[in-house]
Amino acid sequence: MVSNRFLASLASALAWGGLASCSNPAPDVDGARATNAQAMTEAQAPLGHVAAGKRLFSEAFPQSNGRSCATCHTLSEHTTLRPASVEARLAADPGDPLFHRIDADDPDAARPTYEHLKKGLVRVVLPLPSNMDVIDDAGNVITPADRKISVWRGVPTIEDLAISGPYQLDGRAATLEEQAQAAILSHSEGHEVGLAPLKQIADFERSVFSSPRARFVSELLKAGVPRDQIPSPEDFMLLTAQEQRGREVFELACAACHGGPTTNQITNRAVHAALSAALKPDGNILFTQVPGQGPVRVRVPRPGNEFVNIGFGSLSYLGQIGQLPLYTSSVELPRYRFRFYTDGTRQHAVTELPPIPVTASGEPFDPTPALDENGLPIVGPNGLPQWFTTDPGRALITGDPLDFEAFDVPPLRGIAGTAPYFHDNSHETLRDVVDGYSQLILPFTEGMNLPPVHPPETPGGLPEALSPKQKQDLLEFLKRL
Repeated sequence: MVSNRFLASLASALAWGGLASCSNPAPDVDGARATNAQAMTEAQAPLGHVAAGKRLFSEAFPQSNGRSCATCHTLSEHTTLRPASVEARLAADPGDPLFHRIDADDPDAARPTYEHLKKGLVRVVLPLPSNMDVIDDAGNVITPADRKISVWRGVPTIEDLAISGPYQLDGRAATLEEQAQAAILSHSEGHEVGLAPLKQIADFERSVFSSPRARFVSELLKAGVPRDQIPSPEDFMLLTAQEQRGREVFELACAACHGGPTTNQITNRAVHAALSAALKPDGNILFTQVPGQGPVRVRVPRPGNEFVNIGFGSLSYLGQIGQLPLYTSSVELPRYRFRFYTDGTRQHAVTELPPIPVTASGEPFDPTPALDENGLPIVGPNGLPQWFTTDPGRALITGDPLDFEAFDVPPLRGIAGTAPYFHDNSHETLRDVVDGYSQLILPFTEGMNLPPVHPPETPGGLPEALSPKQKQDLLEFLKRL
């Protein structure tokens, strides 16, 4: 149970820093996203390629550990990895290729356990950018000798990949062929394969859609129709009265980032503009005092970057320290701090993230930040004190501190079938997602104009941006989306 004192302090902290510079996922590079999607869907793949690709997707390559793409992207589960399925597969056959030691909680243990995998999480090992180091709380460099770290991430669906891209939650793969080869090398522990089979796998993946509506959008992109001229297929859906109300809530609360015909376009540029704050060398946000407004973040324009941090990294942090009940709170996630440098020589530091917390009470886990001599909050990118990150997100690809805990904005069609949610499966159900946004994201996201004016639906909870009726209506629409 979350204490009332903690929730009150958290609300205060979020009001200071907001979750404005923290937002979720989206890969675009604005016009580049439309261009990318168009290029990836420009030619109809021959049916033979699609059939061959499905076979390659479903069968392990020679000299691998027995895993295929479908080992984790289960075809019968909207190409995701459902926790209940993991439990059932482990009970039925512990020798299933899914349970290789690379994804055990401790790969070197005499008897491996799979508590993370039972939450639908797989281990992802990534190299550090040349301009980053891992550091401890005292600032000592503790970077592993091989300069690699591991994070735990959920398995994203391959549905609607034809209208998205780049790929992976952090956008590290520019093409589906590149993504497939990387998965064969890492998760399947295989070898380099030829371009022909990779293209066949990619052709199959581009043929998988969550609905005919998503395919409709893909076909128009393929035909060369500019994204901003493609109508939303949901305009033509027959909706119940409740679903129609839910769609109106979606337009109010979700479409700012999940807009456009692909449902992954940031359409509210005021929200986008608020998502990147300048950082001091110590990692704290640079604020300025504006008469009549109080502390205001100094923004860094990033018009070509749609990978954003909506604050779910900080929620995962709160789950790990026992201050917020999340689906993955019961499993231990990594705890990292990083130093960013100007370049690969690592001689001149730029900043450290997350910054060492300075709290109002002096208590280390107080969510309310202290104020500096000018009355400005001393707080990092997420708007509340945070000792570590469980996953640096896009920053692990770019080496840019402004990408700290940023992820891709995914398309939302078919979302009812792809639980759990977010990069680390922190939210078990769609209802959990809606509640989380209503209490902890929407009220503190600058530009959304959705203050917490509704009483909490659960005793002891935070005031909410959406009413119980709005949330239920939204859920009904999301189930149809």
